[in-house]
Amino acid sequence: MICFAAIHNPFTAREFVALTFATLLLTAPAASAAAAPDELLRTIPASFQFAAEQYGRLLASLKDDPKIPRTFIDGQVVTSGPKDWTSGFFPGSLWYLYEFTRDEKWLAAATNYTARLDSIKQRRISHDIGFQLNCSFGNGYRLTHNPAYRDVLLLGAQSLATRFKPDVGLIRSWDHGNWNYPVTIDNMMNLELLVRAAREGGDGRWREIAISHADRTRTNHFRPDYSSFHLVDYNSTNGTVLKKETHQGAADDSAWARGQAWGLYGYTMMFRETGHPAYLAQATNIANFILRHPRLPADNIPYWDFDAPDIPHAPRDASAAAIMSSALIELSRLVGGEAGENYLALARQQLLSVSSPAYRASAGANGNFILMHSVGNLPAGSEVDAPLSYADYYYLEALLRYRERMNTLSAAVTRTTHEAMPPINKIK
Repeated sequence: MICFAAIHNPFTAREFVALTFATLLLTAPAASAAAAPDELLRTIPASFQFAAEQYGRLLASLKDDPKIPRTFIDGQVVTSGPKDWTSGFFPGSLWYLYEFTRDEKWLAAATNYTARLDSIKQRRISHDIGFQLNCSFGNGYRLTHNPAYRDVLLLGAQSLATRFKPDVGLIRSWDHGNWNYPVTIDNMMNLELLVRAAREGGDGRWREIAISHADRTRTNHFRPDYSSFHLVDYNSTNGTVLKKETHQGAADDSAWARGQAWGLYGYTMMFRETGHPAYLAQATNIANFILRHPRLPADNIPYWDFDAPDIPHAPRDASAAAIMSSALIELSRLVGGEAGENYLALARQQLLSVSSPAYRASAGANGNFILMHSVGNLPAGSEVDAPLSYADYYYLEALLRYRERMNTLSAAVTRTTHEAMPPINKIK
């Protein structure tokens, strides 16, 4: 009980009641996440400073290389040309550095590396054009509104749409291999290029293609526990399912970690873009599969496959954690409530883990990439326990999203406090 007679301070009784009311609002459970000190939020500037220092050194080491950095293997930075599926991630990371710092040197670097992908805008032999162009030109257009970037995105979407076959209802992923009409879970990520380009004045059919692809993937790619196969092969004539497998995972019936991350991110994005409730339900079911998985380690960085046979000695995949955390932050905003708080909490813990010395490189090490300990394609023996350009990309994206999310929550608490607090002159 508060005894007003016992209070000796410069506030009047009416002012004290108003202050107490505000304090109770700020300490309520719903507000605690936004009001409490946040270790991750506090360290984001330092994380971007570190990223800038690493990438500054990386750029300097590549000044005579016309290609794009992908990874660091056996003491050498590995670069690739614009046709490589990862080519858009490094330019995208440069755009994120520019977004955070507003330093013109990062604008110049991002512009330079983005231009290196211009030649693929009409390439029709890969679904990866969504990854390649949306991460590079897409972020560039978002931050600069350069109409030339918009033109590239429209041409890229037109190219991607040619890989859609109405009789199957899906965009074909690969043209290689012995499959008939392969569709990977990764392909969910490329749909953002289609819906975004349609919104920017492109063909409205592109949005319908994205919806058809998401619907059929939701029907055929997922198991009853909402884990995903990596690849579903279809009959190219009538669209019937021929085979389901996990090409880059431990086994056909296993849950390849990055595949689960692609699905989570893709359906979260599709709900944001379309508002279709089925996509939100799918995203939350995938998130719950990850959140509640008994083999998710204590630091919340998944093993490369949730069913890897050598757990707990299996390699971790920081790239999967980075993708998951970015998706979970957005999903937390879309669902709200207790579920949203749980998703945000998991993302926070994942980002704290990958920001720690256990996963983030020391200065000048790791080929000057940011994150260590990712897995590209373990069954093929490719890029195992290595830095990857897409791990860095989604890590920086997640940090930016987290900062925005927490600033929004903080502003909402402040606004609610201001609106709910009784005016002092009304307190008797």
